[in-house]
Amino acid sequence: MHDQLNTDRALHARDKSHCSVIIVGGGQAGLSMSYCLKERAIDHIIFEKQRLAESWRSKRWETFCLVTPNWQCKLPGFDYRGNDPHGFMKKDEIVQYIEEYARSFKPPLREGVTVQRVARHESGAFEVNTTIGDYFADQVVVATGAYHVPTIPRFAERFPASIKQLDSSSYRSPDLLPPGEILVVGSGQSGCQIAEDLHLAGRGVHLCVGGAPRTARRYRGKDVVTWLHQMNYYDKPVHEHPLKERVRAKANHYVTGRDGGRDIDLRKFATEGMRLYGRLKDVTEALLFFGDDLKHNLDQADTVAESIKTTIDNFIVANKIDAPIEERYRSVWEPGARCTELDYAKAKITTVIWCMGYRTDYSWVEVPIFDGKGYPTHQRGVTNVPGVYFLGLPWLYTWGSGRFSGVAQDARFLANYIEARHDGSAIDGARLLNELALGS
Repeated sequence: MHDQLNTDRALHARDKSHCSVIIVGGGQAGLSMSYCLKERAIDHIIFEKQRLAESWRSKRWETFCLVTPNWQCKLPGFDYRGNDPHGFMKKDEIVQYIEEYARSFKPPLREGVTVQRVARHESGAFEVNTTIGDYFADQVVVATGAYHVPTIPRFAERFPASIKQLDSSSYRSPDLLPPGEILVVGSGQSGCQIAEDLHLAGRGVHLCVGGAPRTARRYRGKDVVTWLHQMNYYDKPVHEHPLKERVRAKANHYVTGRDGGRDIDLRKFATEGMRLYGRLKDVTEALLFFGDDLKHNLDQADTVAESIKTTIDNFIVANKIDAPIEERYRSVWEPGARCTELDYAKAKITTVIWCMGYRTDYSWVEVPIFDGKGYPTHQRGVTNVPGVYFLGLPWLYTWGSGRFSGVAQDARFLANYIEARHDGSAIDGARLLNELALGS
């Protein structure tokens, strides 16, 4: 009787908009997953709460461009097809690339649909509640990325209402900000590129420098990304990294693809008038307080950049590559008297841009797969709950996982896993992971 009841419930679930796989998120990761499932003739649907490629459309500034060369854009079945493989696509070109990718295989994409909840249904399927109704799936792929909620400290509330505050995803261009000086908090990729954008436009910039590393754009005749690619750095799995899973929380190296690509040298900006400080520690009604770590942070970023060059030098020697000799970086500026506090009214600061990264928000996923910090526990995107997967996260498996260069490998791996479950054969998850890893 109990078995019959469960069977009836399962059939009822299937009657209500059932499909084998539901993909949540219609960006490059969700589309890549769809492409691989279509190859395997597995029925599925993609729910995208906004438009296709919406984050690229509306959450990037006007001069935004990729920091990796166009030739690294290798979505499944759709390598970059333009005439500038060593260039860096701008925002509109990225959107066009994703749109063309979708047109190339016509994914079952439903735009403007918000997934409100994913939970295990008593039938054994997964119930997916959306703004257009309830759906059921045998397997669910979460492909919403990892940058959901901007990290903004609570002391931001102490700024007066006269100070305009926004996060990096809301910044568009210098001319849309109020007159006055601008405080940029954070020196990761977004913070440094936004500070550069403002600086080149002639705006007064105050930059709080954190611990993000940097890299040179080019070295010894090639883009550094090309060297790292040849050394297989983007294919190195997370378990082989010295930091293991902790690397997922590390900031990416700051550099830019703007105007054909170049270094971002904060020291050079300082010689041109940009004001640099250590980490922002506190805010009062009148003052900003900074850490006494500016010199350390600048030196550490340079150390990382130079260590990458040393790795390239060693690779060139080991492989007997003919490459031009290049002088190493020389610092053009050193911090003077330590500035640990600033009267922001006297400094004429009228805008604060928070560039301190993002945190995930998977509160709508009501499945026990998360660790104490809300990060999904997984191996190569396969969670501890059979049938639930993640795709498109930074360092999901390799350094390239969260980029256009590595999502294809991850999507194909998950598609093989999903196919094995879809076929209905009994699965030993650990064994299958090992078998697929050997074949990838």
